[in-house]
Amino acid sequence: METRELAYFVAVAEELHFGRAAQRLGMAQPPLSRAIQQLERRMGVTLLERTSRGVTLTAAGAVFLVESHKALDAVEAAVRRAQRAGQEEPRLLVAMKPDGDAGLLDRILPGYRADPDAVEVEVVVGGIGEQARMLRDGRVDLAFLHAPHDDLSGFDTELLLEQDQVAMLARGHRLADRAALVLADLDGEPFPRWPGSDVRGPEVRDPGQLLQLVALGQVVAVVPESARRHVRADVACVPVLDAPRTGVLLAWPDRTRSRAVAAFVRASTAVAEAGRVAADR
Repeated sequence: METRELAYFVAVAEELHFGRAAQRLGMAQPPLSRAIQQLERRMGVTLLERTSRGVTLTAAGAVFLVESHKALDAVEAAVRRAQRAGQEEPRLLVAMKPDGDAGLLDRILPGYRADPDAVEVEVVVGGIGEQARMLRDGRVDLAFLHAPHDDLSGFDTELLLEQDQVAMLARGHRLADRAALVLADLDGEPFPRWPGSDVRGPEVRDPGQLLQLVALGQVVAVVPESARRHVRADVACVPVLDAPRTGVLLAWPDRTRSRAVAAFVRASTAVAEAGRVAADR
């Protein structure tokens, strides 16, 4: 099977329209239709249902769409990582969302730079929910991810920090002066829609946007406790006693053999362990 065939299928599966998919791919519709039919014959399953009302994915097609994305990402990642490895001055690219490291990176970098396998580090800051995809398609070498929110499949991970959660509220909110809350206190409140979620609320892609929506009273949000470090004067953070704890993890592709990645993991675990020892005292 060729990556070209996967790309054809993904375009049709996402557009659910052969004409739009052909336009997206820059090709005519008849050869695209023939390519998908040939793919289905070779696989022995129907991937797409075609009716007069349109195109829909079968159960097999839905599974194949997920796996096709993984395969195309893996090919793209192989190219990008090989290109970086061939640079005269190698770099280690680390992805995080704003404050997604919970303040750990400043402590990790000195230990990493002292390692003989260290290379120059470039931090790539993206929006909420983008880091796992950047790691999966090879744009970065490591990423700070968050459990249970991020998809960790295909990654090796190291848990660096666990955190309680707080409710982020407008300063004038009826609950803003409470010493603590439980999740039931927030029933009926408007919540943001994180990328990939099905909550009916305004979609939030970066922390600055979230703070603005909270300050305006348009949403409340339950977020890790480290968010307190950058909260604005017009936003209050109140502990939520029964909210599940969240984890800050360092992730990298499984089967990685990079010595620079291994050195960064060593420095990160040393900082995490020092933090746990200090917390236990």
